[in-house]
Amino acid sequence: MQPNSSNSSNSSKPPSVHHQPRIGIDLGGTKIEALLLAKDGSSINRQRTNTPKGDYAATLAAICQLLEDLTAGHGIAPDLPVGIGTPGAVSFESGLIKNSNSTCLNGHDLATDLQAQLGRPVRIANDADCFALSEASDGAAQGAHSVLGVILGTGVGGGLVYEGKLLRGVNGICGEWGHNTLPLHAFQRRPDDTLAAPLPGQRRCYCGRADCIENWLAGPSFAQSYHDHTGQTLSGVELGALIASQDPMAVALLHQYCNLLALALSTVINIIDPAVIVLGGGMSNLPGLYELVPRYWSPYVFSEHINTRLVQAMHGDSSGVRGAAWLWP
Repeated sequence: MQPNSSNSSNSSKPPSVHHQPRIGIDLGGTKIEALLLAKDGSSINRQRTNTPKGDYAATLAAICQLLEDLTAGHGIAPDLPVGIGTPGAVSFESGLIKNSNSTCLNGHDLATDLQAQLGRPVRIANDADCFALSEASDGAAQGAHSVLGVILGTGVGGGLVYEGKLLRGVNGICGEWGHNTLPLHAFQRRPDDTLAAPLPGQRRCYCGRADCIENWLAGPSFAQSYHDHTGQTLSGVELGALIASQDPMAVALLHQYCNLLALALSTVINIIDPAVIVLGGGMSNLPGLYELVPRYWSPYVFSEHINTRLVQAMHGDSSGVRGAAWLWP
């Protein structure tokens, strides 16, 4: 039976006008963001804090403090529900978090633990599901028949919205393409590409598999690729600056990254054929991404013409927290 506390919305998209304020929390690998929305959907207050590393109890404490700061002075009812987007998913059998790259969350009943500390009802959904719901409702994919929302950040995740409804699946993992194995054997170089195809079996994932999509497309994975070729360790911001300055190695890696992303997305396009793919997360800001990826995905998609649109999230890195705020009716 699906735990009530983890009900992450398998119903209609959020209305444009809310009957009460809403609270959303985006529990990410590097930051926790909290958002208080007014009845009309406008932002009342927003707070952020760093995510404690590998410490479940400290993460609970950080969320509680963030909610206190968020609601202070706004006359918010003490029992107003909270929606939370998290990495991973809630097991339908146990109610415990599973498949989270923030591994300290795995095996814990996050919803129940937070309800006990906050004194508020809590609903939890995958962070990529929240992202997809937000962008399909009033974001870059508003009005689209079918939407794949993709987060390219500390980890890689996805969510699917079909005719305005968030799809969860019978296992609660719908859209979790980040832990499919990337078929590197199918990688095709363009004549002007300067880097060879990545070799299968190079990267092990925390989930126990090799060459998960996340191992090649997450932000830390791109930084690892640069380090593998140059021996230098740079941040995402530094790598973005190198690409903008046309550094040859950084640009070559950008093209390889876009090719890998195109290959990964093509498997979803061939199965689901979404109208729009929305990208979010830090890697969605790479220069040239939205022009290059469609150039690379043609050989991988089983269609003579590809109508799927690739767009950047309208609400930026706040899409997840907005979607979390809409988990309650």
